[in-house]
Amino acid sequence: MTIESEDQLDKLKAVGGLVARTLAAMGQALEPGMTTRELDDLGRALLEKEGARSAPEVTYGFPGATCISVGPDCAHGIPDETVIKAGDLINIDVSAELDGFFGDTGASFAVPPTSARIERLCRDGRRAMWAGIRAVKPGGALNEVGRSIESFARKNGYSLVRNLSSHGVGRSLHDDPAEIPTWYEPRDRRKIPEGLVFTIEPFLSLGADWVEERDDGWSLRPPGREATVQYEHTLVATRRGPVILTLA
Repeated sequence: MTIESEDQLDKLKAVGGLVARTLAAMGQALEPGMTTRELDDLGRALLEKEGARSAPEVTYGFPGATCISVGPDCAHGIPDETVIKAGDLINIDVSAELDGFFGDTGASFAVPPTSARIERLCRDGRRAMWAGIRAVKPGGALNEVGRSIESFARKNGYSLVRNLSSHGVGRSLHDDPAEIPTWYEPRDRRKIPEGLVFTIEPFLSLGADWVEERDDGWSLRPPGREATVQYEHTLVATRRGPVILTLA
């Protein structure tokens, strides 16, 4: 969506702040021995306490309040009785609806102890996301976001998953523009209108450029089981620069 009033911006900040605080609390609670369902229960309680609804539940009938993926799965994981172990790479994606507006955020967490390579992947996953955010300029080319992310990935020896993309958000979980590549797409001639609300969420990987849906109909995994991370913010493009809506 494109913001048309301060009231809309305030409501987007409210839901964005809530999903950000929920993600932060889940990340802090994450520890070996707990199940992904227990972690999801925490997220649900925090959302419902503020009167919000789980976006994947209300939009797609997803079987959980949040998406929690245990590596090598990297997206859309169903919370269940899976026990989190030391060394696991966990992705948590939190999105919600509050007062008619949607916010969406996510992050990957390496459960200690872990290797230096995975720690670097997590660090660089955040850096890749911020490379894309810094490229956001009203009136500028939308594909500059993907160009900046891909440049960072190539320079640092990573691949990008290319069948998952960023997207518009606001009045719905997946709003217009429906797909925003996190890699450079030269044929994409779209511009960034002032007030555009969208996510930036690259999937940075140690070699994967594709993910496949598993038998549960939701979880996504690289065929080669390569470690893959995702970091995501919702933002709005303004003349003063991108305003991050999903800050805790």
